[in-house]
Formats: sequence, structure tokens, C-alpha cells
Amino acid sequence: MADPTGGHTDIQYLGLLAPALIALIAGLVIHSFIIEVNVTDWWKGRSVTPVDHIVTCLGISRICAQCVITLYVSLISLFLIKLDSPISRVIIGAVYAFFAYVNVWLTSLLSIVFYLKISNFHTRLFLYLRGMIAHRTVYFIGAAVLLSTLSCLMPFMMAIPDEAKEGANNITISNLYKHCIYSKTIYNYVFVGFFPQLFCCISSVLLFTSLYHHTTKMKMSSNLSINLETYYSVMKYVFFTFMYCIIYSIDHFVIIFHYSSYCVWLGWLYIVLEFLPALHSSYLIYRTPKLWSQMSKVLQNVTDFLPQRKDTKTRENIQM
Repeated sequence: MADPTGGHTDIQYLGLLAPALIALIAGLVIHSFIIEVNVTDWWKGRSVTPVDHIVTCLGISRICAQCVITLYVSLISLFLIKLDSPISRVIIGAVYAFFAYVNVWLTSLLSIVFYLKISNFHTRLFLYLRGMIAHRTVYFIGAAVLLSTLSCLMPFMMAIPDEAKEGANNITISNLYKHCIYSKTIYNYVFVGFFPQLFCCISSVLLFTSLYHHTTKMKMSSNLSINLETYYSVMKYVFFTFMYCIIYSIDHFVIIFHYSSYCVWLGWLYIVLEFLPALHSSYLIYRTPKLWSQMSKVLQNVTDFLPQRKDTKTRENIQM
């Protein structure tokens, strides 16, 4: 989060509020659906896989990150509250950064689990890693949360005294860039967030390459009984996840670089950025049989309900 005073007006922030609310509603619906399906399965004693654990926690982190961004925009546009307090910006920024870190780490963990689960390597190290992660997924999720906490806590504790000291001084043109000292904590995202994004990209590339070579061999075997659609579906999801990680990282880097250079917060790009997790979760629902089956039932119920409601209104109009 950055200083909102850099070139923005109340009208511009009101313009940001509408897409922020749209992104929030879309994210709440999509992520809440994933959470509800997996929690319901767990509550009813059904089988819950390590992927289900990761996806559920991923949905929670994405909802929280969207809520923080929407709350920030709402406070300064709808209620016209100017968050000129440096400490307020540090706190809000640290909370958002925490959930952003969790999102990145869990997305990376999801890609690694998919790679270990689907790839057909049989080396001793690979089989050991597959079994270890499969039986200790909860511990890895806890480690992701702990790493995210530490990544935010250390720069947060360093920024609070500096920002409090800066807040006691008047901000002039000559010390404007000095007042952007909070960008030190945001730069932390570049270095800390680089490693999980790197793991995500590497695992995605390795899995895509493995599946490509496997499907090529299966084609060359001329076995017509083999159905390759499942492999193609997984390859599409892996490619989509890879592109999501790349675009998400580039957008965050652009926001950070622009703020550190011009002390201007690109609020509109943050809003666009929050559409990406909802889009990724939507594709995850589409490519996951269990989630897509439940979504199909929901859509079917909606389509069945609308004609019935229309017929009811028609009868009421005729009676009147």
C-alpha cells in the first residue's frame, strides 16, 4: 500500500470503488464456493485430499486479500477518509502483504503437489518427496503461513518507527521521496515473493514437459484405446497456472517500481490484479471434476428456478 495522495482525487477513487466491489463480489462467490464444497466434504466424513486442503486455504487467503483492498478503497472513496497517517498505511499494507504472500506460497505448493502427484518418475528421491508432501500437507501449509508472517513482521517492525518519525514532519517536495520510505517494506515482496513464484514456475514447466513427452509416447504407440483428453486437460491447467504466476508477479513488480519511482499508488492496477486469483480459481473449478460437478448442480438449480419464478409471476399477472 502506498500514499493515496499521489495524484488522485475523490472522483478517481470513486471510479475505483465500482470495479473493486465487482472484483470482491466475484471473488467471494468463487472462492467461497470452493471452500464450502471442501469443508462440506470434510464435515460429512468424506475423503479430503491434500490438494483439497491447499485449495481451501488458498481460497481463504484470496478472499482476505480482496477484502483488504476493497476496504482500503472504500474508506478513501465512499467515506472520504484520508489515510494520511503513515502508521495506518503500514498496518494496512502489512495485512495485505501477508495474505498476498500466503497466496503466492500456497499457489506454489499446489503446483509442486500436482507435479509430484501426476509425474511418472520412479526415482527414490522423487517417490520420497511424493510421500512426504502427501502425508504432511498440513505442515507445509502451516510453514507457508509462518513464512508469510515472518516476511511481513520484520519489515513491519522496521517501518513503524521510521514512518512515525516521518509523520511528525511536514511533507514537502524536497522530502517527498524520503517520505516513501515505506517502499522498503514493499520491496520485500519482490525478494521474498520471488522464491515461491520461482518454485511455481519450475514445477509447472517440469510437469508440462513430463506430460508432453508422455502423451507423445502414447501417440507413437498407436494404442487407440488410450484417452488423452485427461492429459490435455491437465496440461491446459498447468499452462494456465504458469501464466497466472508470471502475470501476477509482473503486475506486482510494476506497482512496486512505479510507487518507488514516483510515489504514486496505481490503485486501478491493484484492482485488476485482484481479478486474477478469481479467474484462476474459476479455471480450477472448471478443471476439477468434484468442484465442476457441484457447480453444475448449482447452475442447474438456478436455471430450473428462473423459469418457475417467471411462470409464477405470469399467473399472478393473469389473476390480477
